[in-house]
Amino acid sequence: MLIKNKKRFFKKLISWSGLFFFGLAAFMIYRQLAKYTLVEIKDAIIAVPNKNIFYACVASFLGYMALSSYDFLALKYIKHKLATWKWIFAGFIGFAVSNNAGHAIVSGGAIRYRLYTRWRVQAAEIVKMVMFSGFTYLVACCFLVMLGFFLSPGHLLASISSPLINWSLMIFSIGGLIFYLWVCAYYKKPIIIKEVEFNAPSVKMAIAQMIIGSADILMASLVLYFVMESYVDIPFVTFIGAFIVAQVLGVYSQVPGGLGVFELVFTNLMPEEENQANLFAILVLYRIIYYLLPLVISGIVLFSYEIRLARRKKK
Repeated sequence: MLIKNKKRFFKKLISWSGLFFFGLAAFMIYRQLAKYTLVEIKDAIIAVPNKNIFYACVASFLGYMALSSYDFLALKYIKHKLATWKWIFAGFIGFAVSNNAGHAIVSGGAIRYRLYTRWRVQAAEIVKMVMFSGFTYLVACCFLVMLGFFLSPGHLLASISSPLINWSLMIFSIGGLIFYLWVCAYYKKPIIIKEVEFNAPSVKMAIAQMIIGSADILMASLVLYFVMESYVDIPFVTFIGAFIVAQVLGVYSQVPGGLGVFELVFTNLMPEEENQANLFAILVLYRIIYYLLPLVISGIVLFSYEIRLARRKKK
């Protein structure tokens, strides 16, 4: 009886921690924007052409649809079928929170646990889904980092980190991608981690991981590119290379939103004659469109869903 009570308490703790991480995400983005006044934020938005803001919002929407598809692939991996709206719902909210709170496996995993357990997905299967989604992003990063190193001029990469880190990241990406594809093709034994059994996905699914993960990162880069396009005349091919490397380093650093990494990149992307006000406008708009708006929307949707369920239970 005592063991059952402990398990029940532990499950409730994990479930409610999802709401905690949503609050943490809101707090982190508040910290990022708190140093700016509402007037400054308004001026930054007005300075960017409306069409660019619209394009950035569309790219952000498509990016979060690609992120939600991580959950679709993960459900296929565990061979569990769910209604389309459910994996879109869980994926969107999970990534909206983890993008802002950092530590995606913990924060996004807590949100997914709260939702998927209600839809009769077992805890062990949710662990598999979270780990698989993490590998989806990692595989896509390995693929895109290779492209980023060839597309970005050397001075941009040097501005992000040291040559040793850059080359280490490049070697890790190539080696990691080759090893992962080899495992998917030839390694058939299950891998057991803390009593949870993982099987290598098929090569076809691994390729799907690269495509969906790459689409996610590409859309995120377009959000920023459309915002900065009115300030800086820079080829997208050059920009995407620097963005990929900065994005990967930001994720590895576990700093919410990669705060600090992008600032280093844009200081070098912006022409010397441009002032800090323009740089400020770019960064603020990017964070509002790609981080703040999805978090606000996901918060409204999540709490509406929770209230609806609570009313059903009372009835």
